[in-house]
Amino acid sequence: MRTRIKICGLTRVEDVQAVVAAGADAIGFVFYPPSPRAVSIAQAAELCRHVPPFVSTVGLFVNEDRQRVEEVLDAVPLSMLQFHGDETALDCEGFGRPYLKAARMRPGLDLVDYAARFSAAAGLLLDAFAEGYGGSGRVFDWSLIPPGLPLPIVLSGGLDPANVEDAVRRVRPFAVDVSSGVEAAKGIKDAALIRDFVAGVRHADA
Repeated sequence: MRTRIKICGLTRVEDVQAVVAAGADAIGFVFYPPSPRAVSIAQAAELCRHVPPFVSTVGLFVNEDRQRVEEVLDAVPLSMLQFHGDETALDCEGFGRPYLKAARMRPGLDLVDYAARFSAAAGLLLDAFAEGYGGSGRVFDWSLIPPGLPLPIVLSGGLDPANVEDAVRRVRPFAVDVSSGVEAAKGIKDAALIRDFVAGVRHADA
């Protein structure tokens, strides 16, 4: 199976173009104002104009109210939603889009129970636990992932071109998600790192 690739936290047209050129499957936009990678509705709408067919657009939200999510959806053509906070399943549903639910991994988290609580999700995004919300930029202990989860796994947390091949070989997730691991600075992506990251995933798949 080909591992899908999502590059998150894009803020510039040239970075969208670099992600598309590298062959990634999905582009993530952060709608969480405290994040250094946050974009406005107008920014995201403009960036989406540069996304070609068959590349998914994902909107990341953290404990956002429904009205704000709907406001984004009215203006930005998002393929999928990603909820990264303390949302319940009810909070994530009813927007007319599939969604990913992030789980912040640490010892003691019952991921089987978590998956059951979000059974309508398109998948679980697994990230390292950190104080606060959004991406942690840190790798978590992949052995915490139990086998046989009923939802597709999107592996995140501290991935970069140097470790993604090993991550894919060991975890065999449905997809991987990277943000800081392919950046020159917060919110500024590096085209060469993006290409190297995609190449690492493809090499693991071969």
